[in-house]
Amino acid sequence: MRYTKVCIEAISCVLPERVVTSVAIEQWLKPLYDRLGLHEGRLELMTGIRERRFWGRETRPSDAGAAVGRKALTQAGFAPESVDCLFHCAVSRDFVEPATATSVHRLLGLPTRALNFDISNACLGVLSGVLVAANMIQLGQAATALVVAAEDSLPLVENTVRVLRQDTGLSRREIKPYFASLTIGSAAAAVLLAHEDVTRSGHRLLGGAWRSDTRFNHLCQGNHEDDPASVGPMMQTDAEQLLENGVETARKTWTETKTALGWSDSTPTVICTHQVGRMHRTRLYSALGLDADRDFSTFEYLGNCGAASLPATAALAVEEGRVQSGDRLALLGIGSGINCTILGVQW
Repeated sequence: MRYTKVCIEAISCVLPERVVTSVAIEQWLKPLYDRLGLHEGRLELMTGIRERRFWGRETRPSDAGAAVGRKALTQAGFAPESVDCLFHCAVSRDFVEPATATSVHRLLGLPTRALNFDISNACLGVLSGVLVAANMIQLGQAATALVVAAEDSLPLVENTVRVLRQDTGLSRREIKPYFASLTIGSAAAAVLLAHEDVTRSGHRLLGGAWRSDTRFNHLCQGNHEDDPASVGPMMQTDAEQLLENGVETARKTWTETKTALGWSDSTPTVICTHQVGRMHRTRLYSALGLDADRDFSTFEYLGNCGAASLPATAALAVEEGRVQSGDRLALLGIGSGINCTILGVQW
């Protein structure tokens, strides 16, 4: 998969002000820890995540999505009326219908001609949105496209804590599928794309590859119908199997990406991945043969921010000067399903 006419004008992020440490979450779980003899610090030790962020309860996904969309437009110097299409690609939504994209469209004051809809693909949502937007631009159907994602993780974390505190019969083995939910954080991210004829940045989206292995779509699922916590969001994850099979899917996708782009393992100057934790990063870089020194990570202080995780990480890499003009940026997206998309950018 190659693109010849698509540019990335901005990759932006907005982060919540409220910071909650892993130790604080363990204190919420003190009755469970005391009953099972678990030691404080276990969550950070296992994941490398020391803190994550949460929006205020009054903040809706569309509010954060509009804020980060506005930031991307401002950074790139594009007016809202220049946007031809808008996609909201987060797991979190304002409501089941209409699309949360309609709220973001309204809040940004986008023109009535601007196409808008939601795209859902778990943690891979933004890269899936980028593919749809890039295809439209490459085909000449749009000159500009704005992809946003705003994840609100507080309801999931709070509901997970509630279940773990209330169900006093859970064993150490039985609590394992819940622990991945405690690593989730909130963030908003946006990617603004444009046709080469109207670009102001010159940052080229080169293309990439995708691959899926849906034999493993049971390894991470949210809100089972038979879940006793169906009154709120809930997610159960087989973290070990998801890690093993996700990395293998990524390895195959990286091989195809190198072929599509004419890259080698040493080509990327900077690498940003979907942020899961320390063990995931170590296994991923080893399996793909990539230089871990080129990694830019945020999981330590953001946790796993769902679909906003990868683009927010890339945005911070740009903001902090890790990505310079002429660099080649690799975006490695891996999501439950299992789905994987890897994209290359010439900055």
